Amino acid sequence: MKPSAFEYFTPFTVPEAVELLQRHGDEAKILAGGQSLVPMMNFRVARPRVLVDINGIKELDYIREEKDELVIGGLVRERTLEVSPLVQKKCPILAEAISYIGHLPIRTRGTIGGSLAHADPAAEIPVVICGLDGKMKMVGPSGERTLRANQFFLTYLTSALEPVEILAEVRIPTLPTNTGWSFIELSRRHGDFGIVVVASNLFMENREVCRQASIALGGVAPTPIRAVEAQNLLAGRRLTEELIMEAGVKAAQATDPESDYHASAGYRKDMARVFIQRSLREAWNRVKGGK
Repeated sequence: MKPSAFEYFTPFTVPEAVELLQRHGDEAKILAGGQSLVPMMNFRVARPRVLVDINGIKELDYIREEKDELVIGGLVRERTLEVSPLVQKKCPILAEAISYIGHLPIRTRGTIGGSLAHADPAAEIPVVICGLDGKMKMVGPSGERTLRANQFFLTYLTSALEPVEILAEVRIPTLPTNTGWSFIELSRRHGDFGIVVVASNLFMENREVCRQASIALGGVAPTPIRAVEAQNLLAGRRLTEELIMEAGVKAAQATDPESDYHASAGYRKDMARVFIQRSLREAWNRVKGGK
């Protein structure tokens, strides 16, 4: 297995990379971590005539806090995010989610921008970004534009990122105090593709009353989705086991899974209910001082 022939460019600035993408159009692909692109090229599923390797663009490699947001460059490696003290403190659900991605060598090379641009609806980072309503900043020939998660993910493996644009930055809200969070995933083995992925955040008034909830799901629709009706059910309510069970049922009803060789649509829908309920319990338990 080896890719078809291609030209290779190594820009060192964003404008230089954008100029290359504009010059070569649909024939060009960005190479960052290469964890999705390179296997697709080796199987000849993807046959770009031009690779634009952005690993030399140091201005895209940063993590910082600005007010109530984490600001992350598109080239930041997944492993860097996983072990970052700032991420673990301000957005621990992201660090936890990344620990589910493949295996250590994959996380060492994979980037946050690459994962989002690939737009796999069962991938861990897109689900977290969807749940926190993160924002993606893209840079192209016409300048910069920023989209929220619900605008960015269009359908299966398709985002709003144009062929001539680079995903330069991601902004994620930091989690306020008194927030319970949980990321859990159903897969055949740790590191395998997720069958059902759940990211829950409970923004609490106190240990018992939920002010606002966020439930994001992956693997159950063409894009990561939010379980809006279940979120609304929890908002402003005193949490109980019965309410969590009801929220799981409502959230599962919002899913639209397809059958594939990993699992049937019916199995995914049923496991979505189970894993949402489990995730909400875990998030609530964190608020109460448990794991």
